[in-house]
Amino acid sequence: MTHKLSGDNLTLIRGERCLFQDLSFALESGGLLILEGRNGCGKTSLIRAIAGMLSLEEGTVYWDNEPVDNQRQVFHGALVWLAHRTGLKGDLTLVENLGFEHALRAHSKRDPEEVYERLGIARLKKLILRSLSAGQQRRVALARMLLADVPLWFMDEPFTNLDREGRQLVMELVEEHCATGGMCVMAAHQDVEIDAPTTKVRIQ
Repeated sequence: MTHKLSGDNLTLIRGERCLFQDLSFALESGGLLILEGRNGCGKTSLIRAIAGMLSLEEGTVYWDNEPVDNQRQVFHGALVWLAHRTGLKGDLTLVENLGFEHALRAHSKRDPEEVYERLGIARLKKLILRSLSAGQQRRVALARMLLADVPLWFMDEPFTNLDREGRQLVMELVEEHCATGGMCVMAAHQDVEIDAPTTKVRIQ
């Protein structure tokens, strides 16, 4: 059976510790993959391994039924990542940062101004990133995801530094993304309530 994104018998060892072994998953268009487990158990490492940023001891990650290792550029062009660190430039404004991202990947047809308004960051457009709070910077990183025309979202603890309203907004955005055929791989240690076909992988 062909899956959009899948992993087969993945094993990853860091130092003397085996983070996970013989782990498999499959994700279809419109689906959500939730990685569960305590802090430090290896959720971030699994996302990095799926993305090809960490070398697996065993196993293969597939995109469109083809090993990711054989199509690294294609795969990376199909995803955008919300990590612990936003990856944004502190000395650039919100608009300058997102303009830089525009040059790196396909851009959606969303109106940026509408995205800024929805995320509550429209009034921050002329401020440099380092002057914003951690939660505001997180919302700018969310804008980057919404403005990218890619099917696959990687979200590593996306609720970090967000209040209750912000957490609810994240879940709404993921739900909408999946409803239009997008996919999301999310590492979270909090309860996630998203109406989408969901697969859960727990890392011990």
